[in-house]
Amino acid sequence: MKEFKLPDVGEGLTEAEIVRWHVKAGDPVKVNQIIVEIETAKAVVELPCPFEGVVAALMADEGEVVDVGRPIISVDDGTGPPSAPVPAADRAEALADDMVPTPPAEVRQPVLVGYGVKPGTAKRRPRKPSSPETPPSGTSGTSPAAARPGEGSPGAPAGTVSVARAPETVPSGVNRAGVEEPGVNGPGASTAPSPGRGAVLAKPPVRKLAKDLGVDLASLLGTGPHGSITRDDVQAALAAAPAQGDEVQAAPARARAAAATWEGEDEERIPVKGVRKATAQAMVASAFTAPHVTEFLQVDVTATMEAVQRLRGLPDFAGVKVSPLLMVAKAMLVAARRYPMINSAWDEARQEIVVKHRVNLGIAAATPRGLLVPNVKDAHRLSLPDLAGALGALAETARAGRTQPADMAGGTITITNVGVFGVDAGTPILNPGESAILAFGQVRDLPWVVDGQVVPRRVCTLALSFDHRVVDGELGSLFLRDVGAMLEDPLRMLAWG
Repeated sequence: MKEFKLPDVGEGLTEAEIVRWHVKAGDPVKVNQIIVEIETAKAVVELPCPFEGVVAALMADEGEVVDVGRPIISVDDGTGPPSAPVPAADRAEALADDMVPTPPAEVRQPVLVGYGVKPGTAKRRPRKPSSPETPPSGTSGTSPAAARPGEGSPGAPAGTVSVARAPETVPSGVNRAGVEEPGVNGPGASTAPSPGRGAVLAKPPVRKLAKDLGVDLASLLGTGPHGSITRDDVQAALAAAPAQGDEVQAAPARARAAAATWEGEDEERIPVKGVRKATAQAMVASAFTAPHVTEFLQVDVTATMEAVQRLRGLPDFAGVKVSPLLMVAKAMLVAARRYPMINSAWDEARQEIVVKHRVNLGIAAATPRGLLVPNVKDAHRLSLPDLAGALGALAETARAGRTQPADMAGGTITITNVGVFGVDAGTPILNPGESAILAFGQVRDLPWVVDGQVVPRRVCTLALSFDHRVVDGELGSLFLRDVGAMLEDPLRMLAWG
């Protein structure tokens, strides 16, 4: 038996969140097979299995934050049982309970708390009811579905919760954590299991997903261990709902979830972890370390928009996305060659300015997990078609959540495209370790004076933030002016590049 410990997949990372398991207890695994997705402070990373054998236990739940070095999965490779001891608290609890013989069908029970497979020679007696009116969990008031193997037994998956269990001494409207939870024990909710509704096994992340999508867990048949409901079960129910005429409707699910939040609760608390936590720390450090200056420039980009349309028809750009962002990126690369100090960094420890002779062009990308800034390595060496392909691949990887820590390391200058959100301009914060960031606003039709005549033109606003320790006002203004000039007349990219 071997245990796989959570490795440090970045530079000095101390923890990661388990996003999704690709295997379950009992599944065969091979060396280098992807078994789990984790989210670090930088990105979502897929981890391969270093062993070959059969999964004995998953030792961390989806949604759980795990320290680097902690075992997350055990694999039975035929070398014997794991050496991890059972905690003293579990041993004391087991000795305190009355024990009765276990039926032969339950000789082996998989457990998901990290101790492998243990022989189930005994089981605890049913919990005593807290009042004469309250039946014990798993007896009267539950459907036959509640008697699925493993529910209410020591071998049930860790992290699962039964929402139909007896209320014991928990006050109405308050869950076991002491938090008000409408719809579970709150006003109008039944304090005992309703007829025909059995105990529902589902982990907290699955319950949250079902709540957000408006899926009733009690109406699902679980396909996970011991009949527990998985993410796939919830997604399958959501996909099948329109065809079956179920009360779940896929299209307005997000709107219903938002409405339920506003109508049912005064506030919601979201743990800050992973990418969002790292972004918050980096932005605070940047904002209060580097003295920011932001300059704005309105630019007539009519010629650039026409050039984009012409480039899309060229064979060299077949299969790649040609957008105005490509032209902005190219203009920045040309301008950075003309003004190398813009592509620099401030070394606080040595009190030096480090001028970079290679441009790793960062593109800020908004993803469901937070803001990522992957960069195109050696972007200054790429031709325009190659740059277009690199930007497209970078954006696709970021949207899919597959950006690796190495893709975000070593950036030297960044573009943030706020125009895709319908925003004209802003004051972007520097990416740590860089001295300049350019915000590219939306392109709009505006009245513009051309040769003394007011005519409609395609106009956008550029906003350049820079570190005033490295870039003074003159240098920042010249750089921004030249980027704008190249977008007004793309031929200047050829002349200056």
